Amino acid sequence: MQALNENIMRAAIAGAYNVHFTPKSSNAKIGPIPATVSERKTCPTGCPFYDSGCYAGVGPVSWHWKKVTAGERGDNWATLCANIAALPAGQLWRHNVAGDLPGDGETIDEVALNALVSANKGRKGFTYTHYPTTPHNLDVVRFANLQGFTINLSANNLEHADELATLGNVPVVVVLPEDAPKTLITPQGRKVATCPATYSETNCKECQLCQRKTRRVIVGFPAHGAQKKSADIIARG
Repeated sequence: MQALNENIMRAAIAGAYNVHFTPKSSNAKIGPIPATVSERKTCPTGCPFYDSGCYAGVGPVSWHWKKVTAGERGDNWATLCANIAALPAGQLWRHNVAGDLPGDGETIDEVALNALVSANKGRKGFTYTHYPTTPHNLDVVRFANLQGFTINLSANNLEHADELATLGNVPVVVVLPEDAPKTLITPQGRKVATCPATYSETNCKECQLCQRKTRRVIVGFPAHGAQKKSADIIARG
């Protein structure tokens, strides 16, 4: 506990990130598990969905996200870590329904992320990132995965998924065209399993595929939301 408290203090000093923590999500596709939203400054501006195509950019999620970004909702990083550390052992939770990892959009804040990784010990947190795959960022992401906090690298299309898959020891997800089938194959022959919650009555709580850091498939998410037409264009390469 002392080590965790020290990490929380270091994270608070390292940078201010406003994050909203929901103990029980009402999102049907996520299911009734804890979930978070991080302020928009955590998102890499190099993400092709940054200005158009992001499912959280328009609609109800965006209204909540804007309030978190403005500081009208949410708490600091230290409070987030304390909330995660207080979850029951084995609890599944989703980090960032909107937003990305702590950092400046180019470089992941290693101190802040490691504090969250420590808080997650014994729990089953998972998330996704569009941060550039620089050596520093990859090292930080790999460490988090080894410590039990699953971070999936987000690919823009099937070709990009193959590229990320070659980096090794990091799970990969990919944005798919909106009419994607349940299973498909990347150009280099890797199997892609479309998220079951997009075509059946399941959710993250029941599925948990994205939380498994070692798996034989890339998880695919068909373009969706109010900006799905823009996302669809990106997903088709």
